[in-house]
Amino acid sequence: MGEDGGLTYGPRGATAPQVPLWSASPPGFRRYERTVTIGRGEDAWNAAREAVLRWEVKRRSGFAVVPADGGGTDARERGRYTVTAGLGRCVVREPVEVVAVVETGDRCGFAYGTRRGHPVSGEEAFIVHRDDDGRVLLTLRSLTRAAPTGPWRPLFPVLLLAQLHVRRRYLRVLRDAGVRSRGPRSRPRTPPAPPAV
Repeated sequence: MGEDGGLTYGPRGATAPQVPLWSASPPGFRRYERTVTIGRGEDAWNAAREAVLRWEVKRRSGFAVVPADGGGTDARERGRYTVTAGLGRCVVREPVEVVAVVETGDRCGFAYGTRRGHPVSGEEAFIVHRDDDGRVLLTLRSLTRAAPTGPWRPLFPVLLLAQLHVRRRYLRVLRDAGVRSRGPRSRPRTPPAPPAV
């Protein structure tokens, strides 16, 4: 699979956030999908829709998300962002691009793909949806493999362990009271500059 405009994998949109049943996925990736209930009713649905498109799953899990292309902060198709995580002087910057956005009456979310310089290669999707009983659900989908090049490649097994920890956070952050609106749009934190590599 070739790269697509700087993406480190293909095909674009492989996590298919627009469909309820994710069937096909490209070979060579670790595939993950999990759905949890995060609330119930119209208020929870409206808050979840707003939160997911504002990158709140990532932000409330300890990441900063900043537009890298001069665009707005909400998830938008072909928008490029820098996702940053770190503690003290140890900072990891992850260049990503939104590869799919879905907004319907019962389904809302997006998928982003890794760009050159990201520690891993693949795609991740955050989707909120609701069922006929009024339950509001969050589905996380991802496809992951080692980065094609760079210093992170030999650390892939360690990165997989970190990914497990982060996924647990993702699946908790919008549950129940966490999905309620937090007032004005949150501003991303500006982490300290990383050490020279």
